[in-house]
Amino acid sequence: MISLLKKIDNFVLLNANIFIMTCLALALPLKAIGNVTTAAPEPATGWQGKPEVTANQYMAVTANPIATQVAVDVLSTGGNAIDAMVAAQLVLNLVEPQSSGIGGGAFLVYWDAEKKILQTFDGRETAPALADEDYFRKPSGDLLKWWQARIGGRAVGVPGTLDLLHMAHRQFGDHHWAELFQPAIDLAREGFSVSPRLSRSIAGASKYLKTFPEAAEYFFTQAAEPLPVGYILKNPAFAETLSLIANNGPSVFYDGPIGDKILESLSNTSELPSLMTKDDLRAYQAIPRPAVCVPFKGFSICGMGPPSSGALTVGQILGISEHFDLQGMGPTPDGIHIVLEASRLAFADRARFMADSDFVSVPVEGLINPEYLKKRAGLVKTETAMGKAQAGNPPGADLSHATFYHPESVGTSHLSIVDQQGNIVSLTTTIESGFGSTIMTQGFLLNNEMTDFSFRKSAGNRPVANRVEGSKRPRSSMAPTIVFNADGDPVLVAGSPGGSRIICYVAKTIVNILEWNMRPQEAVSTPHFCNRNGKTDLEFQTSETTRNVLISSGHDISIKEMNSGLHVIQILPDGQLIGGADPRREGLAKGN
Repeated sequence: MISLLKKIDNFVLLNANIFIMTCLALALPLKAIGNVTTAAPEPATGWQGKPEVTANQYMAVTANPIATQVAVDVLSTGGNAIDAMVAAQLVLNLVEPQSSGIGGGAFLVYWDAEKKILQTFDGRETAPALADEDYFRKPSGDLLKWWQARIGGRAVGVPGTLDLLHMAHRQFGDHHWAELFQPAIDLAREGFSVSPRLSRSIAGASKYLKTFPEAAEYFFTQAAEPLPVGYILKNPAFAETLSLIANNGPSVFYDGPIGDKILESLSNTSELPSLMTKDDLRAYQAIPRPAVCVPFKGFSICGMGPPSSGALTVGQILGISEHFDLQGMGPTPDGIHIVLEASRLAFADRARFMADSDFVSVPVEGLINPEYLKKRAGLVKTETAMGKAQAGNPPGADLSHATFYHPESVGTSHLSIVDQQGNIVSLTTTIESGFGSTIMTQGFLLNNEMTDFSFRKSAGNRPVANRVEGSKRPRSSMAPTIVFNADGDPVLVAGSPGGSRIICYVAKTIVNILEWNMRPQEAVSTPHFCNRNGKTDLEFQTSETTRNVLISSGHDISIKEMNSGLHVIQILPDGQLIGGADPRREGLAKGN
């Protein structure tokens, strides 16, 4: 672990300098980067230019250089993509605690190269069994506001990430389970250097992080200041937690002392009490689910189905856009306009039909039916924005549900891995908004995923598909993706954090690479654009020409920080791997 810290130390210091220089270059005061809002508690930390990375054997792209190095170390010693995923996720829990960890949930898309089988695994959190449609309603009858609900025990869903890691490792892992925990255990005991992003995130969430004593003690100095860049942070409690899980398996988490302490930590932490019980933890299971694959220009875009809306909505955007000459338009305002209009239509369907398919009839096949998407494409005008789109009537749809939009926060992390055998991991992992519920127990944070449910059970006398129900999984926007060519060979691995804008980020990146012939690093670095059936969000780097053309076409423009964390690997026909890490965060692509 000492050698690992030496490998990383110079990179972290370099990133700190890049962060400061970026702020100066943009003529922005450090305190002005990434204004913090309730719905975006994890601020941007400056633009960090990233080089293109190539490899011939294996590659990992994660949200932190330490986690990437650990993944590469596992791959270099004969571990496979699943082994590297487990080790990297545990390290991310430590060095990027605001975004993911064993207190949250995840979705995995996995390609088994030998068997040529694509599998997806649902490690999404579940609602307590006692939860009902009035879960966020006060005794007075009033609903909690989103910002009131996001902190404390009422916001916490039953965590699923650890069970997903164990399920995947049990089926596909090569290295011993306990061995994969050692890098994170060593790092927790010996300490790591606080990165610019973590320091900035702590500062941005100070109001919430000081709510509960465990987080306040861990993330702040004795003078109650946010931990500064370069501070050596140790987490012996997390080292002990990981040691227990490494030696005993996940049962100590779901049906043992770790779970008992989780339940204890939830008590008396929110206006409405947590309803989670020992039985909820004991009953949790990650679920293998069928992948959702959508054809696009001779490729197959594959990802996670419900309770994720990611693959369906990305697939609809691409399936609608396919009916226009995107390649001929190129990355111009005209091409961007088409993708934005397709997004309006896809998000309209998402708001009405998509939720946990174990509880709601989701017309999965109908939503991506080619004839249905062709009909939806007919609503797009090449020169004029359509305004608010209406949900369609896909084959097999239950039309009894209301169309309903609700706030969604922007935490989360993504890692992409390709190993020596060609096995592929695309994992998007989260504790929901930055620092989750801010409840810390045994060295890790607990999620606030319950706020991904609709707070309202109905709208206009119609039920909302994504309403709260006991043991249900909240709808997600996470979109871990693997793209295959016409021969069935994988050619692209992608995913991102970013709340519901994840869908836009992933769709944009796929279009950039497959239609507009960009290489991965360029594809993730171009300015973002997104329409979630309302305003058109443009990243602040967007050119004035693009802004003006879109405005003249009728788009209601909003200029925003769009804090993605895209991590992409392209696989060329000769087997070469090309990695791209999002310059908006401190991620790193590395391979051999």
